[in-house]
Amino acid sequence: MNTRELRLACRMATFAAALLLGACATPPERKPEPVATKPSAAQAAAEAEPERALERGRLKPMPVRPLTVKTDCRFKDEVGYGGSAVLDISYSEVRAFAATVDVPKRGSCKFDLVDFKQVRKEPHVELRARDGCTVRMWEQGDQVTVAFTECAKRCTRGTFDYVWPILVDRPSGRCT
Repeated sequence: MNTRELRLACRMATFAAALLLGACATPPERKPEPVATKPSAAQAAAEAEPERALERGRLKPMPVRPLTVKTDCRFKDEVGYGGSAVLDISYSEVRAFAATVDVPKRGSCKFDLVDFKQVRKEPHVELRARDGCTVRMWEQGDQVTVAFTECAKRCTRGTFDYVWPILVDRPSGRCT
């Protein structure tokens, strides 16, 4: 037996021994974790932090109330991105909805209530079309957001990738 064969035989023997020892080993016994009857001071402080933040006025819960907004607005920014929105929603019931979004050098998108069915009223208003296009509307403070999902078929080719939600300022009725 030469040196190379001897090294290979030693490695094989070592591997076989390790395999045998591993097969005989038993896993350590797991002890069930004790059930905590009283949370620690750190846990109690962490759980109370959101309530304290609410008391200090940093966090405000989003109100769950019927959405009511009425507007007929147009907008355009300095690069030419613009659009329009007609909204008439009373107690989360959509009476009128039409929106157009124009993206410079890309094209435009058009949305009209006749193509949609209202499928949700709370916590947000949701309209869905047969082609899968979904329009969601919700309030954030004094603003109402109108967002679009899966609506590429309602836009000229490649435009939907550049469409942003429409924001309506409820007190003034203006949109951006």
